[in-house]
Amino acid sequence: MIANRSYDCLVIGAGPGGSAAAAIVAEQGHSTLLVERDKMPRFHVGESLMPETYWMFERLGILSEIGRIGFTQKNGVQFVNSDDKETKPFIFADHDDRPCNQTWHVERSKFDQLLYETAFNRGATCTDETRVLEVDIRKKSPHKVTLQTASGKQHDITAKVIIDASGQSAILANRMQLKEYYPDLRKAAIWGYFDNAVRAGGGNPEVTCILHTENKDAWFWYIPLGDGTVSVGLVADNDFLLKRGGSPQNTFENEIKNCPGIQRRLVDATLAGKFNVAKEFSYTVKQQAGEGWVLIGDAGGFIDPIYSSGVFLALKSGIMAGEAVAEGLHAGDTSAKQLGRWTSEYNEGVKWIRKLVRAFYTKEFSFGSFMKAFPEHGKNVTNLLIGRVFEGNPGKIFEDLDPWIEKARKSDNMEMVSR
Repeated sequence: MIANRSYDCLVIGAGPGGSAAAAIVAEQGHSTLLVERDKMPRFHVGESLMPETYWMFERLGILSEIGRIGFTQKNGVQFVNSDDKETKPFIFADHDDRPCNQTWHVERSKFDQLLYETAFNRGATCTDETRVLEVDIRKKSPHKVTLQTASGKQHDITAKVIIDASGQSAILANRMQLKEYYPDLRKAAIWGYFDNAVRAGGGNPEVTCILHTENKDAWFWYIPLGDGTVSVGLVADNDFLLKRGGSPQNTFENEIKNCPGIQRRLVDATLAGKFNVAKEFSYTVKQQAGEGWVLIGDAGGFIDPIYSSGVFLALKSGIMAGEAVAEGLHAGDTSAKQLGRWTSEYNEGVKWIRKLVRAFYTKEFSFGSFMKAFPEHGKNVTNLLIGRVFEGNPGKIFEDLDPWIEKARKSDNMEMVSR
């Protein structure tokens, strides 16, 4: 229920980032309103977590609750190349003896509901089925926002700080024209949930599996969930996936024919429900914070689903921004400098994930081949795959990876010329 006309902090969007930020700000005594457009719990994609989310859960005090829900344990990542050769799984525990060396595949409705309740338990006012109708970003905060609840009633409120965690709706970034799409990552995804799909079984560890199609024009994710289903998604360039004619289901089924690894895993499976589509989802923003406002999670940019970094980065940015906002409210400082003081450190870590994404989409790249040539980078690769990008020297791998890809590209070009 929206009881007040003014708040210290308004958080738009109750996904992982928004709920985490609301919890951090509210627990430090600042009046916080968390609004969610949909009815909670709600459906969302993004079920595979990076192990470094462990520390986010520890900060929020919900590690025991995460374990209690009974999500499928995720032990590593496996890649299947375009020749249907499966790499040895990157098992996190083989390279990391810390308590975060395993994570989970989560049903997002349960996962996001837990975080939403965490924000409430920390003192935030939480309301779902509430839409943002108008946002008036003034030169100086507080800013004015018009909200509409499920009953249709409108509420005009003010907030000293607005945290935009509205996901790819990116309410503030769109209104202020801050979005910039990555021209080389204009991807789309088609995904669904399958019953009776192949699971690890026999005591073998469950992993997230990434499978290339034979021509490397697309790839599939394969994520076993705790409810018995498997999330299976197809990702490719937007035009390749959605502008060739035919329904999403036809496109999905045609690409299965180009991926023997997926064929084997879905041989007895049936689709539960319908296919879902997302398009052109990779972008950044020109500015992440301003006077009395800050962008977190997907509202501040999204790279790609390939390494399951979305939830981790949403939580990381939510907690970092939440602490900056709480500190600023306490000091009476809601400047862009204060609210965005975390962004340099954050972006320095994110760039290594982005570089690894771009390596994956280079057709000459193969994890198996690279690791055979440079086995000494096993720990470095694992650190990137688990999200350990904010400490140590996560970029060291690219000292060898960048020239290795360039050499492979030149070799392929010379081979084409000689034909």
